[in-house]
This record gives sequence, structure tokens and C-alpha cells, in this order.
Amino acid sequence: MTRTPISQDPSDRPVIVVGAGPVGTTAAARLAADGVPVVLVEAEPEPRADWRASTFHAATLELLEGIGVTARMHEEGLVVPVYHFRDRRDGLVAEFDFRLLADETRYPYRLQLNQQHLVRMVFERLRGADGVELLFGSTVTGVANDGDGVTATVETPDGTRVLRGSHLIGADGPRSTVRRSLGIDFEGYTYPERFLIVSTTTDLSELIPGLAHVNYVADPHQWLFVLRTPESWRVVYPVSPDEPVEEATAPDRLQRHLQGVAPNPAGYPIVDRQAYNVHQRVASTFRVGNILIAGDAAHINSPIGGVGLNSGIHDVMDAAARIVRIRAGDGDPEAELAAYDAVRRRVAVEYVQADTQRNTERLKETEESRRRAAQDEMRATAADPERARAYMRRVSLLESVRRFGIGTPPAHLEGAAV
Repeated sequence: MTRTPISQDPSDRPVIVVGAGPVGTTAAARLAADGVPVVLVEAEPEPRADWRASTFHAATLELLEGIGVTARMHEEGLVVPVYHFRDRRDGLVAEFDFRLLADETRYPYRLQLNQQHLVRMVFERLRGADGVELLFGSTVTGVANDGDGVTATVETPDGTRVLRGSHLIGADGPRSTVRRSLGIDFEGYTYPERFLIVSTTTDLSELIPGLAHVNYVADPHQWLFVLRTPESWRVVYPVSPDEPVEEATAPDRLQRHLQGVAPNPAGYPIVDRQAYNVHQRVASTFRVGNILIAGDAAHINSPIGGVGLNSGIHDVMDAAARIVRIRAGDGDPEAELAAYDAVRRRVAVEYVQADTQRNTERLKETEESRRRAAQDEMRATAADPERARAYMRRVSLLESVRRFGIGTPPAHLEGAAV
């Protein structure tokens, strides 16, 4: 890695990226690929192994081609063209096949790959890249706009450093120091129940006939999200807020829940478990001056739909394109960054938040007539190729990308009614 010299000219300074999860590392890689110097700051001493997000949609795979990792992701990932909407009592309700979108995208499917593998792949590229400084084991304590640039105060293993950059991207998660330092409100709510992810090496498709590799299972008492990744099958289900995490994740309790999904006399080997709070929140703004926030720092949502990570990657791809134009003198700084805020916040509200909230409420619906109406609607959508196509364009985020683009110049956004 190289340590970027600090220039007095903001256009020569690096872009500071805070947070080295999948969104932050992608931001750094996209900027570096365009010849922009980057300082990537991460509190952990090395990239984290986090199993939470595991779905990459078509629009995201198209974007990741630009940093040269899509082919490798396919070497390690699992291609899933079909997913099911099921009912725990009634079985299969509707089947959706992304291959209906084969004329629109090179990737008419979901790619299942745990997010830490993307981080590993991108980190390996960053580690040897010119103009990239990696500050791991370092904590940002404050950020500020500074004239035409930005500053970030960082506690490193070698002491305090004040970084100066042209721009800063905060991709430091839902408890974002960047967002809090700027005083940005994080509006929304938290679900009362926790969500619990359990991963097992048992092949659930051998225990549940006809099970797809991705399944949303409605139930008024305990809905399920069941999916396969290359390493394991994962089951996501709600845990009562009154149940302590220690009890919910105890081995006997996990076994009891999995046996309720599919009886297995041999028992379930468990390779990972995580219980976490789930929120629907969107920041009041995604930008203050030359400082932008992205991914979970800007919007967090239910995992039902697998779009949170994807939309975060779209955020930073959009931000990077605008920063590159600004630094090259090809874009008006105020108009470009205002467009980032308007577009990405609108996508977060109208697509990510709206769809994940609707998906979650559909799975947990308790009133019988509404449950039946939701099933009828899903059946009708799946049975009509045009409706199914429109539905899958939306849930794969192709619709939002085709509508707004990624990094579309402000003058070209007027038709999208931003």
C-alpha cells in the first residue's frame, strides 16, 4: 500500500472512505479504478467475517464488473434463478423465475454469496493498489467540511491523525460516527422482535420436497426466510423481544426451531448464529457539503428481499462517479452532490424501504382475510408473465437503476422527476 501525500489543493487530496465493509471497500475500489487516491479507514484490525447479507441482484452484479470482481464472485457463489413465496401451512404459493429478465440483463438470477467473500476479494485488490492507503485498527472520532475539502480525525495505533481530503464517504454502518458527527437525523422505527439467523450444513432441500434455494415463508406465528448459500442453508425467523438473546441462541433452542422447520432425527449441525435488531430508518439527508453517507449509515431496513447491501453498493457507485467528475472539472460540485442526495434518498424511500417493509408485513400478517388476499395477489402476479417481469425488475433493483441510472449527470435526471 502507499501513503498518499497531502496536497493543499482539494482536487489533489485523497477521498476518505470510512468503513471497510462491502460498501466501503467497493467505494474505495471504484475510486481507485478511476485513478483517485483513497484513504480507507476501518476500526477493526482486519476485514470482518460477517454472514448477514448474502444476496447479489442483477443490477449490482452489472455494477461490480467495473471493479473486476463479478467473475470471481460467480466462481465462488451460487446462481439462483428461481425463488418461492410459500405459506408454512399451505406450502408453495408462487414461484418467480428471474430468467424472464434474460433479455434485459446478463444476470437473470440472484447470486448467493456471503458478503465477507466480496470484502475479501475487494480487499485483496486494494492491498496492492497504487494510491490506496489502508488504515485498519483506526477509529474516526469526528469529520468536518473544511473549505473546499474535508477533514477526519482518526485515532490510529500510532496516535492521532488528522486526514484531509477532497471528499469523504461514510460507509460506517447503522451507528455511523460520520452521520452522528454531522448531526443528521436517522428517522424511522425498530421492529419489536429480533431476527435470528441460523446456518446449518444440513441440506434442507432433502428434507422439504420442492424447496427452492430462496424461500419466503409466511406464517402468523413464526414466519421464515430460508435460503441456501455455498457454505450452508440459512434460516431466518423472529424472536420475541421478551426472550433474552442467550436463551434464543442456546443450542437446544436452535435445534427445537430447526426441527419445527423440518424434522431431522440426525439433528442439525450449526455453523453460525446471529441475533440482531431490525430497523426501517432513512437519514434525513445523505450529504452535508463534501461529506456523503451511504449504505447502512444512510438507510437500514428489513433483510426480507435482500436489497440492503445491494442498494448500499449502488449508493457508492453513484457517489464515486460524481466525485470523479468533480475532481476532473467535468461536473458542477453542488449540482452533482445534490443529485446524489436526491436520487439515492429517493431510491431508499420509494424502493428499499417500501418493498422491504411490505415484504416483512406480508410474511407476518395475522389477519386471515389479509393473508389470503396477499396469497392471491402473489399467485396472480406469478401467473402473468408481464406482471411477473415487472415485479422481478423491481425487486432486483433493475427498475430503479434503469430509471435513475448510477451517477447520472444532474442535467440528465430531469426526466426521472428527481
